[in-house]
Amino acid sequence: MATATEDLLTQARTFIPGGVNSATRSIGSPTGFRSAKGSRLVDFDGREYVDYHAAFGAILLGHSDDRVNEAVTRSLGNLDLVGLGVTELEIEVARLTAELIPSVEMSITTMSGTEATMQAVRLSRAVTGRKYLLKFQGCFHGWHDAVARNVASSAEKAYTRDPLSAGILDDALDSTLVAEFNDLDSVKALFAAYPDQIAAVILEPVPHNVGALLPDQAFLEGLRELTTAEGSLLIFDEVITGFRHAPGGYQELCGITPDLTSYGKAMGNGFPVAGMGGRADLMSRFSSAGGDVVLAGTFNGNPVSMAAAIETMNVITDPDVGFHAHTARLGQRMRDGLAEITERRGITATVTGLGSVFICYFMDGEIKGYRDLLRNNDTAYATFHRRMTDAGFVMYPMTLKRNHVSGAHTDDDIDRTLEAADTVLAGMQRDGLFA
Repeated sequence: MATATEDLLTQARTFIPGGVNSATRSIGSPTGFRSAKGSRLVDFDGREYVDYHAAFGAILLGHSDDRVNEAVTRSLGNLDLVGLGVTELEIEVARLTAELIPSVEMSITTMSGTEATMQAVRLSRAVTGRKYLLKFQGCFHGWHDAVARNVASSAEKAYTRDPLSAGILDDALDSTLVAEFNDLDSVKALFAAYPDQIAAVILEPVPHNVGALLPDQAFLEGLRELTTAEGSLLIFDEVITGFRHAPGGYQELCGITPDLTSYGKAMGNGFPVAGMGGRADLMSRFSSAGGDVVLAGTFNGNPVSMAAAIETMNVITDPDVGFHAHTARLGQRMRDGLAEITERRGITATVTGLGSVFICYFMDGEIKGYRDLLRNNDTAYATFHRRMTDAGFVMYPMTLKRNHVSGAHTDDDIDRTLEAADTVLAGMQRDGLFA
């Protein structure tokens, strides 16, 4: 006789392709969840986990944060989706965004980071009248055709045409060029090969979709100078780094101001909200301001998402909360602890990350760009995350995926996680995974 969990999964697979609404949610065990609160998840069978996946980083303050939930509840008591004009909530989100993110003078809201980067790419092509987009191997900017190539590519496919999906037209793929992160010469070579044809350079300022490639300051400064000189736009995709590493995103930390910025995920602590902003002269090209770049979206600026975004931004900027100091301290404790364990056990590893994000690559040597990540022991990486999840600490069980500390995590969570990691790594040693 089927268990309750098995019955639920059968229903899911009957009515949903593969039983999940996003392919990356299918990880084996745990197969589904009933509740989430703070730093904890509870699966269909009632087992509790400490969560470092954080919905790919969308959970910033902690699951089901009372402050955000109360703000959403208040909004529901006054206003639902109208679909005309503007609301006070939308105005406040735009004001806060402009106040926090250095590059943003005007902004739009969307429901996802994919939509935000799609708007940035289309706007950049309209503004410049140019065809080509330049991205970096390893960076992910959503699933739309213009950027759906060359993310976590195999050694054989890296830097070649490596689409994320079937069904993308060749013209779309070939209109996006691929360079190497932290290698300004590779960017200059493409500008030389396509003179006056590159509309924009788009990058994750910290490529978290392959763990954490930390940028050289000179590289970011060089991109800013090069794009300005070439008449191209510089787009920072801060869908992951935005709000998580600083209220103004990574651009606040590095002091580089892009032309356009996309952001999302953590902006609403798990509620569906994202956005894109930049200079007022660029943003005024949208049709909402009488321009020629269409802006549409029934659920853009909806009250629930706006209320969640406002409260999230207010919490992370409240000095009494000390959000970024708390998460950065715990993130550093985790990084230091993993480094101590791997060094003590003689395991070849490089522990890195930034602020609340931590990664343990199983490799040594310099890590600057995607080419360096091809040395990573992918089997060990995925196995470590798999066994940590099995031990009750959810880490996405795929190579190069990052882990996140939220505002709800505690020192005790870190201590327990490091104790489990020591046990897991010892078992992996015994199994010969580091030979």
